[in-house]
Amino acid sequence: MLLTIRFSFLAHMVLLTILLGGAVGCGPRTPSSATTAGPGESPSIGGNFLLTDTAGRRVDQSILKGKWSAVFFGYSSCPDVCPTTLTLLGQSLSALGPAAQHVQVVFITIDPARDTPTQLKQYLSSASFPKGVIGLTGGADDIAAVARAYRVYYKKVPDGATYSMDHTAVIYLMNPRGVFTDPISPSASPTDVAGQIKKAMDKG
Repeated sequence: MLLTIRFSFLAHMVLLTILLGGAVGCGPRTPSSATTAGPGESPSIGGNFLLTDTAGRRVDQSILKGKWSAVFFGYSSCPDVCPTTLTLLGQSLSALGPAAQHVQVVFITIDPARDTPTQLKQYLSSASFPKGVIGLTGGADDIAAVARAYRVYYKKVPDGATYSMDHTAVIYLMNPRGVFTDPISPSASPTDVAGQIKKAMDKG
């Protein structure tokens, strides 16, 4: 599993590099209402969205404003990568100490057919996951739109009477302006993740 996660992360980083490089000069890089990116920020990852939280409320990209956000795409039926990554984020925030109060974790499902608000709320209540994870779902078109905005790959994989989901396993670190700053590897240690977040926070 570790090799699979590392491969997914490295492959996705190559894809991000290609997409970011190819986005220059190719028309608008962000929706008109997006924040203009500053030094060290990338407007080519992320953007506007309209999704549903675990309380059934419709929310948009403004939930990323005011705090650092660790955004991760996954699904509640995931047997390995998703719970492992959420546990990693929980441990990383603990390692971050008092600064963790300025960080929130946002989990966006890529399996909206099964991940209702109620299902996500139950799944994200695990004691090993970060406290107060913001779980988001929506219609198939809503999820496809936000996945495109974040350059996320996902695909349904039939498995007998049910199915699993292949998906990107990178964590997106967004700054308090809601702009992407760093990719975080799900195979890193909690100490390394906490250090990466703290370094980004120190840069402002």
